[in-house]
Amino acid sequence: MTDRFGDSLSRRSLLRAGGAALLAPALASPALSQAQSDVIRIGHLTPRTGFLGPLGEFAMQAAQLAVEEINAAGGIAGRKVELLSEDSVNPQTASAKAERMIQRDRVACLVGEINSASALAISQVAQREKILFINTGANSDALRGSDCKRFMFHVEAQNTMMVRACGRALLDRGLIKGRKVYALTADYAFGHDLLKQAKKYFASHDATLVGEDLIPTELTDFSPFLLKLRQAKPDLVICNLAGAQITNFLKQFSEFGLPFPVAGFGFDTALAWGAGPGNFLGTWPVIWHHQIDSPSAKKFVAAFKAKYKKPPENQGWGDYTAMKIVAQSMNELKSTESIKVVEHLESGAKFDIAKVREGYFRPWDHELMQEMFAITALPADQVKNPYDIFSSTGPLPGPGESLEVLATTRDENACTFPA
Repeated sequence: MTDRFGDSLSRRSLLRAGGAALLAPALASPALSQAQSDVIRIGHLTPRTGFLGPLGEFAMQAAQLAVEEINAAGGIAGRKVELLSEDSVNPQTASAKAERMIQRDRVACLVGEINSASALAISQVAQREKILFINTGANSDALRGSDCKRFMFHVEAQNTMMVRACGRALLDRGLIKGRKVYALTADYAFGHDLLKQAKKYFASHDATLVGEDLIPTELTDFSPFLLKLRQAKPDLVICNLAGAQITNFLKQFSEFGLPFPVAGFGFDTALAWGAGPGNFLGTWPVIWHHQIDSPSAKKFVAAFKAKYKKPPENQGWGDYTAMKIVAQSMNELKSTESIKVVEHLESGAKFDIAKVREGYFRPWDHELMQEMFAITALPADQVKNPYDIFSSTGPLPGPGESLEVLATTRDENACTFPA
C-alpha cells in the first residue's frame, strides 16, 4: 500500500468505486489532490459518553495537545497533522467509524479506545485494511493473546500487568496471602478478563475468594452489594469495576462506613478525583500519574495544565504518548505506510514515554514494556488539593528488574498474528 498522505487513491478504493468511473474525476481535480497532500489525518476513537465518558474526555484533550505539539515541531514529514476524533460509543459503532475513517477519510492510522470489546472491533477493521491501530486504554489480556493482531499495538497495560503491580503493594501490606477476598467486577469483556487474571493471582498467593458479583455497567446503586459485603466480612474488597462505576462505588462505600480495606486491579486517577473529598480510599494500580519525577513527565503535566487548567491523568497520558510515538516513528521512517511503522515498532525501537525508563514494544504480542505504579489514598488530613490525593510506590518493575517481569509470558498468553 502506498503512504497514506492523501495524495493518491488506493487500488482497493478504485476497484470498490468502479475503477475508471472514479479515476477520471480524480485526475481532473489536481487542486483537491494537492490540498489533501498537505495534511496527514489520524483517526482517534474513544468513548465520550456512558460510564467511560469521563476517561474519554481526558483522552481527547491529551490527543489534541499532542497534535498541537507535533505540528508546532514541523508535523510529520513537513505536513500538518489533522486529528479526526469521534465518540466510539460501542463495538458496532466503533467498527463502522473505524472503517469510514480508513476508507473515506483515508487516515494514516487509528489511535485510542478504552472499551476492550470496542478495541477488538477496531482491530479487526485495522487488520483487514492493513492500517496501524494503537490501543491506548483497553486492558484485556486476550487482545494481546488469542485476539492479537499484527497491526494492533498496546500503549495501555494488559490486565495481568495491572494485577501484578497492585498485587505487589497488597502483598507488602499483608492483604493477600492467606486472606479472604470479595470481588466486585464490571460485567463486560474487560471485567471478565480482569477477574480471570485476579483469580490466578489469588490462587498463586493462597488467597480465598469468598464472594464475587458481576455488576452491570449501567448500575448506579451499589447498596445491595454493600449489604452483601457487610455480611461476608472479607479481609479485602477487590473492586474490578470500570469508569464511573468506581467513582459511584467509592462514594457509597464511604457512606456505608464499612471497615474493610479496599483495592482494585484496574484504575484511572480521574476516578479518584471524581469521588470527591474524603471518598477516595484503597490501593490501586496505574500506568502513569501526574506526580512522576521525570523531565518529560513534568513537561507534559505543565503543558496540559496550561491548556486545560487541571493535571492530566493516565488515560490522557496513553493517548498523548501514542500520538507522539506515531509522529516520531513516521518522521524517522520518512513514511506513513503502516507496515513500515509496524516493522519499526517490532524492531525494538525505544521511546521516551514520560517515565524514568524508556519503553519499547515486544515484537511477539505488541505490548509496551514500561514502568507501572501502585497508588494508595492519603489520609484526609494530608490532602492539600483536589488532585494530589494519593501516595505512590516507586516504579514497578524496580530499577534492577527487567521491564517484562509484570507481563505475561508466551506460555501464559500465546499470540499468533493472523495473516
